Amino acid sequence: MTSPAERAKLGQDARKVVGRRSHGQWIPATGRPDPVAVLVEQGADRVPELLPIRYGRMAQSPFAFLRGAAAVLATDLAAGPNTGLVVQLCGDAHLLNFGMYASPERALLFDLNDFDETHPGPFEWDVKRLAASIAVAARQNGDRDSAARASAKASAEAYRTAMRRLAGMGELDVWYQKLDTSQVLPLLTGERRRRAEQNLERARRRTSLQAFEKLTELRDGRPRIIADPPLVQPVAVPEYRAVGKVFSQYRATLPEERRVLLDRFQLTDVAVKVVGVGSVGTRCFIVLLQGRDSRDPLFLQVKEAQQSVLAPFATGPVPDHQGHRVVAGQRLLQAAGDIFLGWTTGPGGRHFYGRQLRDMKGSAEVDRMTAGGLRAYAALCGHALARAHARSGDRIAIAGYLGGSDAFDAAIAEFAMRYADQTLADHGELVRAIADGTVPAQDA
Repeated sequence: MTSPAERAKLGQDARKVVGRRSHGQWIPATGRPDPVAVLVEQGADRVPELLPIRYGRMAQSPFAFLRGAAAVLATDLAAGPNTGLVVQLCGDAHLLNFGMYASPERALLFDLNDFDETHPGPFEWDVKRLAASIAVAARQNGDRDSAARASAKASAEAYRTAMRRLAGMGELDVWYQKLDTSQVLPLLTGERRRRAEQNLERARRRTSLQAFEKLTELRDGRPRIIADPPLVQPVAVPEYRAVGKVFSQYRATLPEERRVLLDRFQLTDVAVKVVGVGSVGTRCFIVLLQGRDSRDPLFLQVKEAQQSVLAPFATGPVPDHQGHRVVAGQRLLQAAGDIFLGWTTGPGGRHFYGRQLRDMKGSAEVDRMTAGGLRAYAALCGHALARAHARSGDRIAIAGYLGGSDAFDAAIAEFAMRYADQTLADHGELVRAIADGTVPAQDA
């Protein structure tokens, strides 16, 4: 068995392959693919009528572009060297893919909350995506570059210090680690405390019952999902039958006790729903089920899982099912998981995964944060990311690589600022492509 000292040295030796300060470099590779072409290629297997919505949403701002451009950053990161210190990556660890959700015990936790792109890969790829998103968001908020840099650095510093702390803990202790929002609140004061409490209260209200009241209406004496084309559209009868079959396969992937619980609900209605920014164009259904009465609803989201944007560049076995990949990655990275998390295969052999649509989920209003608030939030995200990575990767080796100085933190902050410049340029390319008619766009 490899000793902790040997594992730490393994991480230190990785500095000879990729020095910590070298992470600050960002020079576009020779022959760098056109970012708009990368997006268009990614959309080739998506619903064509929905792609203009995706491009329209991404064109709204550089931060919106970055949210939808995980494939662009993956291509860029893969063009350079990496540490070889592999973890289960989130794959899309930008600032808004962290947030609150309810554990099965109904505690509100803060953690990663999007896993469509999860895949094994070098730990620094997630750290860089997070830091770049922070720099872009800070600039969009009107923060000075010095403040944007400080916020990006705070995320890397929190990641490093948390990883070093986790490296000294036992395996079970690491696995049981979580960020409970009740532990975060006492650290805040004044306006930050007030806004955090407001966000927590909103998250507590975001339940299936709240979704039921907002998304349904009575038709012919039965609750039905309200149509809002093109964002929410009813499912035709043949598709409805297909969803029933898909739903049965999804049920089979749940643990036995969850199947018993799910069987207490009756399938009531199904609709197609447009979700997110980067996900627009993938096939996504919302499923309404009812329990003992109309005040006991359950909303599930059954979403298509396509190949991770990291798959062409990362090593490891090829997943046998993309929905299973997402579910397994989420279970590995999150401190506690959705009790209805499962996967299934749909018409045409397409892969899907299912989860609750709303289960006390909430995210921070990043665009309203002060520079100091963003810096604190960035650190919280960095901490959460380290906790997630420590469950799958060699935390001792990663901690050995990161070391006790701020060399890594400063380099990541430098990368974040340089990549924020690149994101601004790439966003401009998309805006121009839309203006000249090369790429169709729609506001929705």
